[in-house]
Amino acid sequence: MRILHTSDWHIGRTFHGNSMLDALRGVLEELVSQVREHRVDAVVVAGDVFDSSMPAADCYGILTDVLRGIRDAGARVVVTSGNHDSAARLGFQAPLLADGVHILTDPRRIGTPITIDGVHFYGIPYLEPALVRHIWPDEPLRTQQQVMAHAMRLINADRAERGGVSVSIAHCFAAGVEATPQLEREVRQDLRQGSLDVVPLSDLDGPDYVALGHIHGRSELRPHIRYSGAPLHYSFGEANKPRGSWLVELSESGFEGAEWLDLPIPRGHTTLTGTLEEILATPGHDDEWICAILTDRVPPKDPMQKLRARFPYCATIEYRPERAESPARSYRDRVGRGTPDPQIVDDFLGHVREGEGASERERELIAEVVSEIRAGEQA
Repeated sequence: MRILHTSDWHIGRTFHGNSMLDALRGVLEELVSQVREHRVDAVVVAGDVFDSSMPAADCYGILTDVLRGIRDAGARVVVTSGNHDSAARLGFQAPLLADGVHILTDPRRIGTPITIDGVHFYGIPYLEPALVRHIWPDEPLRTQQQVMAHAMRLINADRAERGGVSVSIAHCFAAGVEATPQLEREVRQDLRQGSLDVVPLSDLDGPDYVALGHIHGRSELRPHIRYSGAPLHYSFGEANKPRGSWLVELSESGFEGAEWLDLPIPRGHTTLTGTLEEILATPGHDDEWICAILTDRVPPKDPMQKLRARFPYCATIEYRPERAESPARSYRDRVGRGTPDPQIVDDFLGHVREGEGASERERELIAEVVSEIRAGEQA
């Protein structure tokens, strides 16, 4: 059997306020072409189909078209829900979809597989401990790691009775995955990196192949345990990460191997660093998303307007002003005993303004205020 492992479509996500629907539609159409070209038997989507729990109508249209395209190409589909999805809304669609499309969102059915051509697919929807404790009241389920371990016990118990080749599909943060900006955000928001919410690879043992979602970069944790990543670049930090999916080969003996299939990148992502004048003079990059990191010591006027006139797809600006050269003395040294009060204020302004001290007019005002305070103290 040939399986195409994909995940984290995030249908409906914007990129710095720009819609990505058309770009995603084109990439997923290419994925459908790969299904046909490589004679894929089943497509696995490991969570985060949508980017929000309440996707817009256009998002449902894209999902329906892609699933129909996969079925027309001759493959079946197994989809699980991720932390961005609403399991209830995603699961509601299941009875309405074409035969051969399986959407697995019910935790109660984790130990019951979907069997396709003799291969058993076990879907694990994203498991929030607080929302599933009532399902397994006798289990100590305080962390996602504990919930995932329990889910895998259910799967392995069924595997022991059923036998055969099996695939598990999960949306989680597994130990050993490469850190990415997206992962760091997810860790801050949902997980606790380095704590029990990290799922050890030993907890995923058992199935012949483990298709993971949640991390936007591809990753091979073990030959049979992999992340496929997202089909689009959803941040500048992911710009150098390949986009695509894993073509997995299974035999009657189990996992045989996996081949990476690249997906097209609709628009490149480039980060340009320098003063506004320097960036505006940079050649090329006219058709790329641009992140402009401005190093001007004083923020320039209307930088986005000027940047977009030069780079139509400038998406965001960051300010990282260059620090002015300063003596080796620390700020504490500069404001130490014996330093005149006006100089202390001037040094403080230079410290918080990245080297820009007080202007001449500010120095005059500072001197006047200090003089009035001293006069009051002597009265």
